Order: sequence, then C-alpha cells, then structure tokens
Amino acid sequence: MFVLVEMVDTVRIPPWQFERKLNDSIAEELNKKLANKVVYNVGLCICLFDITKLEDAYVFPGDGASHTKVHFRCVVFHPFLDEILIGKIKGCSPEGVHGFFDDILIPPESLQQPAKFDEAEQVWVWEYETEEGAHDLYMDTGEEIRFRVVDESFVDTSPTGPSSADATTSSEELPKKEAPYTLVGSISEPGLGLLSWWTSN
Repeated sequence: MFVLVEMVDTVRIPPWQFERKLNDSIAEELNKKLANKVVYNVGLCICLFDITKLEDAYVFPGDGASHTKVHFRCVVFHPFLDEILIGKIKGCSPEGVHGFFDDILIPPESLQQPAKFDEAEQVWVWEYETEEGAHDLYMDTGEEIRFRVVDESFVDTSPTGPSSADATTSSEELPKKEAPYTLVGSISEPGLGLLSWWTSN
C-alpha cells in the first residue's frame, strides 16, 4: 500500500532561510510541495522519507535564492492491483460505495450480489440468502470494509490554457473537477465486504 519512490527536484531556498541547516530547509520545502499531493503516475505523496543526494546550489541573477538539485525518497500511497485494503465507508450513492477517501469507488457490479440501493437510507444493501430466507445487510457510513483493488486511473490535472470551446460557454458554468488519482475496488467474493459480516459473535 505504501511504497518508497525515488524522485529528483530542484528546490528553491529563499535568502531568509540561509541561517538554517540546508537539509532542514530543503526537507521543509519538499514537504510543502509534495505532502498530500498526487504525483501523476506515481501516487499520493504522504511525506519526505530521506534525502539521498544534494548537488551544487546555484544563485541566479536577479534572484537571491539558492537553487539546489535534490535526489530524495518519498513515502507514497500507491496500492498494487489485487491488493486487499481495509478502510471505512465514507458514503454511498447510486454510483456505488465510496471508500475512506472520495476517490475510492466500489461500483454496483462489484458488490456482493444480489445488491440494491436503498434510496431512503442512501446505503447499499446486500440481500444475503440463507435457508431461513433473505437477510438485508446494510453498508452503513463509518463501517469498516475490506475490498480488493481492481483498477486505478491517473488524470493529468495540470492547468491548461483556454480552448476555443471554453470561450463559447458562459463564465458561470464551471468545468467538473476531476480527481487526479482514482482507485476502483471490488467486494464480490467471500471474505470481502464489511468486516462485521465475517466475524462471529
């Protein structure tokens, strides 16, 4: 689920930080830039792990700051496909069950079957069949859920210039914000789903 990723970046240190140790200033700047951010095709950066190499620092004309090329390792959340994760349900919608952050989705076809969406309660329900009849098992918000990662997608959300199509739309219509990193999960096999379903009392 968490991996160490080697990265390289040029870090700008403003002059008022020169009195501090260089490593401390660089670590702070890298955490400001990367912590809790998605890096395209890498994953969700959690924090700086360590600095492995510092190259020479340069001061450019017209800028009193130092610029240092840094080789470092970052702790990244990037589950591999088929990995089994445990999280809490954040909410349910007709599109499926949302995991412990909005960008994890378990679509309806990947739920334990037969399943139905309860409009009144706004939850998904597994209609579990037994010899005594069907039992409704609700997937309530806040419940712990075990799921398998079956797909991932990265979307480049870098800013782009206005296109000709944008010029014709009204300024009131804001484009839908896309998630930069999305995971798709599945609970359609024994042992997956709410932890409470599989624990004996």
